Amino acid sequence: MSGCRKRCKREILKFAEYLLRLITGSLHTDTVEDEMEMATVRHRPEALELLEAQSKFTKKELQILYRGFKNECPSGVVNEETFKDIYSQFFPQGDSTTYAHFLFNAFDTDHNGSVSFEDFVMGLSILLRGTVQEKLKWAFNLYDINKDGYITKEEMLDIMKAIYDMMGKCTYPVLKEDAPRQHVETFFQKMDKNKDGVVTIDEFIESCQKDENIMRSMQLFENVI
Repeated sequence: MSGCRKRCKREILKFAEYLLRLITGSLHTDTVEDEMEMATVRHRPEALELLEAQSKFTKKELQILYRGFKNECPSGVVNEETFKDIYSQFFPQGDSTTYAHFLFNAFDTDHNGSVSFEDFVMGLSILLRGTVQEKLKWAFNLYDINKDGYITKEEMLDIMKAIYDMMGKCTYPVLKEDAPRQHVETFFQKMDKNKDGVVTIDEFIESCQKDENIMRSMQLFENVI
């Protein structure tokens, strides 16, 4: 592996760690501000100003994200294998490959096989700063694996299995092997209001907003991003 590729991987891992800390709330506001003040950033002002207008991040926040993502990677994109490698660093007790695949596809909005800095920013903007409806729409898109506008029980089960596989055998209490299917049966019964075998985005959002148990379960989704 060349020196550039090693540096690129190192920077992406640092960036992923930053995002994980930010998303899970373990990176405090003071720390963010301190890192922003210390950062020396090379960036394209026009591109960042456009992203500032399109996203819910400030210019300083975008500069920090840009530095971590692209400082040592001029190509400015992450492919799926690198994305999976990043995730495996944070969940060594389980197999994060499948969940990382689904998550990568959710970030890769133009489906070109790579995630750009812009893709990351727009996804994170929703997940961190979006309204409840925006976050739930993003979550619906993750579960809608084939992007046909509906979630089937099989799609929901695939995502849930991937999450359980990623969490591994180290959960307490230890999860039963059929836990993902039981979880999905409960979710799907509540969400599929008209019992037609699929969940629409309206059914998904309405169910999540009305059911406290489902909203609490959504925290599992948030914590593993």
